[in-house]
Amino acid sequence: MTSSLIRGRPRRGTAHISVRVVHAVVGVLVAVAWLVLPGMTSRAEAPVAGGTDGPVAGAAAQEAPEDSTAGDLALPLVAAAAAVAVAGYAYVRRSRRARTRTTPGGAPAPDTAPAGSELDTRAQSLLTEADNWVRTSREELSFALGRAGVEGDERALREAAAELASAFRMRQRYDDGLPEDDAGRQQVLAGIVGRCEEAGRRLDAEAAGFDQLRGLEGDLGGALAVAEGRFRELTARTGGAGATLVELDKRYGPAATAPVAGYVEQAKDRLVFATTRLNEARQGADLDATEQAIGRLRAAEAAIAQAELLVHGVERLAEDLAAAAALVPAALTGGETEIAGARERAARAGGGSGGPKDVRIGHADGVLADVREELTGGPYDPVEALRRIVRGVVPVADGRAGVVSAAAWLVARSSTAAADDHIATHRSAVGSAPRTRLAEARRLLASTPGLTDLLTTDALARRARELAEQDIRLRGAEPEPATSQSFGGPRTCERRG
Repeated sequence: MTSSLIRGRPRRGTAHISVRVVHAVVGVLVAVAWLVLPGMTSRAEAPVAGGTDGPVAGAAAQEAPEDSTAGDLALPLVAAAAAVAVAGYAYVRRSRRARTRTTPGGAPAPDTAPAGSELDTRAQSLLTEADNWVRTSREELSFALGRAGVEGDERALREAAAELASAFRMRQRYDDGLPEDDAGRQQVLAGIVGRCEEAGRRLDAEAAGFDQLRGLEGDLGGALAVAEGRFRELTARTGGAGATLVELDKRYGPAATAPVAGYVEQAKDRLVFATTRLNEARQGADLDATEQAIGRLRAAEAAIAQAELLVHGVERLAEDLAAAAALVPAALTGGETEIAGARERAARAGGGSGGPKDVRIGHADGVLADVREELTGGPYDPVEALRRIVRGVVPVADGRAGVVSAAAWLVARSSTAAADDHIATHRSAVGSAPRTRLAEARRLLASTPGLTDLLTTDALARRARELAEQDIRLRGAEPEPATSQSFGGPRTCERRG
């Protein structure tokens, strides 16, 4: 859409050009008049004062030499040339000023748009902040489930999450180099900022109503009872997760349990933190220090929610390893079926040895042989074994063995969930890049993916985990859970801090 300022420029430029042209023409006409008039008066019979016998007043002029006429002609010509030159100079100067002018007053318009690097930095920062708003809001909402009227808050959270997902999708495409032109990339960054801000606005709009829904000022005791109940249940689960982790380590080896290494200890630390904050909240409620008690309660709830994620991560890994171990033999058989089909297609196509298909078939055969040998060699990681089978077989597969798709799905889901838990429980140290890769993995996983998409999902999730680990090492893991945020966006999430 063209602005009024831009639409107005051609008309003003034309007006200035017309004025200068008129000035030039007038100057030329004046010069011509100056040139012509002396010739006209020299040819006329001027009246003489006095009689014919007396001296003539203009005798001296009449007796002057002939070159005086050239002198009379030179001055008007110079004047005409000067007028034309001045008009031309003014026109050129006005044209240059018109090209560089961007405002009606002629002064260059200030560049109010942020530079590309600044906009990129803002987009990354807002992605991180908006992801934290959504995650924190979801955590606190879990402590209010079951109350009447929670549907509106759930809807606001879904809408904010949808805006955030769109922003992450835009960021992934941007990181992939799309679009390629600078103007288009600037628009993408601006779109990311807008989406994140909209997610924050939707959560901010519901924050006051959510506080009324929870009714912490009037019923802090009820909220404390809910938090303490979840705390006690989680304490028992944490002990069980510790025993489970020891058993998994014996059965499958340290490599299989590496994704949740240290989770039980971190969960215990958060539960200790929650114990202290719950006690402080209870004391504050008894002393009618309601605002302080609410802040302590929210800190305890945040710690409990994060500890629950850590414990659930161990429990889920145990389920995934058991499912993978049961699926490995069938996946090996399915892989052999896919390889046999690839050989048949190669034979029908007349492919000789050494062709591209033969290379891929040979690689797939080697992968299956290595996995079989690993199964007989002692403890092994069944999820990683499935990953290797899928990666080796997919290049030659045509989908005739459904078990390969099932194996790919299990691997992708397991790695995505592990990355999600890790980022959620260390989010104060994790930037936008790992969150973006994770969001893309979740998007693919929810889109009825094929075999290739499942491989991409797994790769994105593992990359998200690697990038998160880099951020944690660089910035340091938080010594205690983030305690200053509540349900809401940028204007309301710190209201209880």
